[in-house]
Amino acid sequence: MKFELLRLKDDGDTTIGVFLIDGVAFCGCIEDQDRPSGEKVASETRIPEGTYKVSLRKEGGFHNRYSEKYDFHKGMLCVYNKPNWVLENDGKRFQYILIHLGNSDDATAGCLLPNYSIDFKSARGSRSGDAYKDLYPILVDAIEKSSEGYIELEVKDINKG
Repeated sequence: MKFELLRLKDDGDTTIGVFLIDGVAFCGCIEDQDRPSGEKVASETRIPEGTYKVSLRKEGGFHNRYSEKYDFHKGMLCVYNKPNWVLENDGKRFQYILIHLGNSDDATAGCLLPNYSIDFKSARGSRSGDAYKDLYPILVDAIEKSSEGYIELEVKDINKG
């Protein structure tokens, strides 16, 4: 399975993108904004372009809350490229970057928020819960079938202006 995030728009506060599975659009994505190379503002900066691992993180507050909320939950989808759930790239360092529910950049600290509907003017999403419930089992299935214990996510900015 090929899992991608194509970024379409960054309004200086919120980034709007689309998740693709095997080249087909699956749902939208909301993230924080871009920052110049090397600059990172905690809870206000998106992850850089790159290819990362996605595995199941089975600890932490999100995991505990989602375990109580969803009977299908097996762990949080965590995006990383170093041990201990760390993501380093382009001079920036993140930890615990998750794919989770949320309809605006206020609900993310660098995390990726799936949504079925996004208003491009207000940069607000809706139906995040539905998108998450549909995306989650597809990714978990691929992770569980992987001999490495993870899948890759390729993040690309297609609108750099």
